[in-house]
Amino acid sequence: MTFSGALRVTYRNNAPFQSRVRNWLVAVMALLGCAWLAGCGGSGGSTGGEAVKTVTIASIAYPYQGKQVFNGLNGVVIQQGWLKEQLAEKGVELVFTPVSTAVGGPLINEGFSGKRIDFASYGDFPAAIAVAGGVPLKILAPVGQGQDVYIVVRKGLAAKSLADLKGKRIALHRGRPWELPFSKLVDSSGLNLSDFKIVNINPSATPAALESGSVDAAVLLSDGLLVEQKGIGRVIWSTRDAPADWKMRAELFGRADFVDAHPDLTQLVVDAFVKAAAWSSDEANKEEVIRRAARGALPEDIVAKDYANSGIPWRERFSPIFNPAVRTHYRSVADYALERGLIRNKVDADALIDERFVNKALKDLKLEQFWAHQAGARS
Repeated sequence: MTFSGALRVTYRNNAPFQSRVRNWLVAVMALLGCAWLAGCGGSGGSTGGEAVKTVTIASIAYPYQGKQVFNGLNGVVIQQGWLKEQLAEKGVELVFTPVSTAVGGPLINEGFSGKRIDFASYGDFPAAIAVAGGVPLKILAPVGQGQDVYIVVRKGLAAKSLADLKGKRIALHRGRPWELPFSKLVDSSGLNLSDFKIVNINPSATPAALESGSVDAAVLLSDGLLVEQKGIGRVIWSTRDAPADWKMRAELFGRADFVDAHPDLTQLVVDAFVKAAAWSSDEANKEEVIRRAARGALPEDIVAKDYANSGIPWRERFSPIFNPAVRTHYRSVADYALERGLIRNKVDADALIDERFVNKALKDLKLEQFWAHQAGARS
């Protein structure tokens, strides 16, 4: 069963009728997206002596001013143009494939499985599920040091902690990266998921559910701050108050067979992301980074507040260093997914991590001391 198929089964078993309809539409979008992705190029599975014609990178994109735009390091890589030029010198075309947030993980996994994409920067849970399903992936570079997850309660609810939500309806999009920190909080509080009425709905539908009182609380990313700003809800907890490995993570993943067959092209891709990370980590570019991160996604002030709330120094925020929290985090992801039945086969989290390319990039780009604080605390 594919990841998207497994997700649809979960929806049928757990979601209320309205959520089933919504998720059926998402599933249809995923199938249509897969058909579209099939025509987007990629290396075509050329992992032997056959010449590579394209390098395809998939990532979440947002509609902005009539087109799809890539935020974060992907957008910087495109803006800098260095990777496109370097690949062109080798006769290879660079293709960035946009993926909607509604179908992100499943669609990217389908692309990796069909060898229609070579790299992707996306979240931890979907990648672990892909690997457990037999799709060989490698984590080539962190694309940041984690994103905060928020618990928001609806307006008028007096709850101040997770314990106060026992027996309440909590909106949680199952199988998505933010499920792990929520579950860790539940476990650390001496509670169980069964202590809550989990409502499986997409984050885009959550504000309306909170406002109507259909749910009492929700687990969200930085959009939780927007819900609070609009007066619909109130943040009562975030991963800022938790260990570093609780944050939701996304990394640059590569298809292992492509990586092994084409280390030279892989190195160029990682070099480009490290260059983009260095640019983004420069305080002088902070305002531009926030502006670009907000395009089509959230208001700039919400993005800025989320960054400020995290407690991560700006220089370290986009660090590509494999610090201990990365390895700990993926071990937790693998264990949790197996324990909760999201995967059937155990994932070797340590085998996922491939530090070779980041280490070489830091040396070749003379950035070995740029993230000096983290360089001394590698995993």
